Amino acid sequence: MNTHIFKSPIIIFTFFCFGLVGCNFFASNNKSVKVKDGNVIDVNASYFYTEGGAITISTVPCELSDGTSADCYKFVTKSIPGDHAMGPWCPSNISDSAEAGGIWLEGGEVYDVDGAFVKNMADFYNDSKWLMYDDNGDVYITATEEDCVNAANPNVGEEYENFCVECMPSYITDITQSWLIPITPVSQDSATLFARGPGGRGNRAPSTRGLALNGIEFSAPAPTNSILSAYTLAPFDDAGGHINVHQGYHYHAATGFSTKVEQEDGHAALIGYALDGFGIYELEDANNALPKDLDDLRGHTDEARGYHYHVDAAGSNNFINGLKGAYAI
Repeated sequence: MNTHIFKSPIIIFTFFCFGLVGCNFFASNNKSVKVKDGNVIDVNASYFYTEGGAITISTVPCELSDGTSADCYKFVTKSIPGDHAMGPWCPSNISDSAEAGGIWLEGGEVYDVDGAFVKNMADFYNDSKWLMYDDNGDVYITATEEDCVNAANPNVGEEYENFCVECMPSYITDITQSWLIPITPVSQDSATLFARGPGGRGNRAPSTRGLALNGIEFSAPAPTNSILSAYTLAPFDDAGGHINVHQGYHYHAATGFSTKVEQEDGHAALIGYALDGFGIYELEDANNALPKDLDDLRGHTDEARGYHYHVDAAGSNNFINGLKGAYAI
C-alpha cells in the first residue's frame, strides 16, 4: 500500500463523539512542562479568511482558565471552509482512482482511500470480515443523513457494518459554532496536556486544539480504533477534514489545503491559532526541514514569532499535545 501523495484542492466524527458537539477529551494540569516564553505575539485577526461571511470576528471580554480577565476574539463560523472544496470521501467502486476518495490515517502514515484501498482492507487489517463492496465492486456508502447519524451511533447496528460512512455538506447548513481565543496569550507555569481519552485529572480542557485561518476547527484526534471496531470506515478528505452533523466540517490532519501565511525568513507557514492564542505553524519550513527542539506540547520559541506550535505529521491523527497558555472558559 503506497502512502498518499496529496492531490490538488478541489466525517465523520459524530460516531466517534457519540452524538456530542465535540469529544470531551480531558487534560491534566498537574504535569509541569517548562517552556521558554520568549516574545508574546498577539493573535492577528487580519490573517483569517473571512470572504463570503463564513467566519465573523469580534472582540469581547472573557475569563481565562487561570482566573484572569482578558480580551478575546470571538470567532463565529458556519463550519464550512471558504478557501477550499470539501470531499470527496468514499470511492464508489473498487476500480476508482485516488481522485474519487479521500484519505485515511493509520500508523503515522496517510493512505489514499481509493478503490484499491477498499478492496484490500481485509489484507490491510488482517481481518477477513472486511468486505465493503458487492459483487459488482460497488462500495457500500451511507446514502442519507439518517444513515449518517445511525452509522455514527456508538452501538452501530449490523446493517451498517462494512459501510463507508460519508456525511455530506448539505447536512450541516444550519450549524453555527463559536470560539473564544485570547488576543494576547497568557503563558502558564504548568501546561495543559491533552489526554488521548477520558480519565485525565485536573481541569476539563477544551477538546478543540485550535482554529485554522479559515475558521475550521483543529479537532481532537479521531478515535479511529472505535471506527474500525464497528467495521465502518469514515475517511477524511484530502484537506484532512470530514463532517458530522453536530460539529460540522472539522480537521484531523493538516495537509496544506487551508489558508496560510508564509514567513519571510523561510520558517514554516502560519496556519492557525491554538485556543490559548499561540500560533500554530506547519510542520516543515520552506526547505522541507523539520523544526528543532520542540517541547512536549510541540512548541518552541524564536525571536520573530515568540512561543508557537508546529503541527504533528499528517498521518499522526494529531495537531498539538497541549496548551502552554490559558484558554477562555
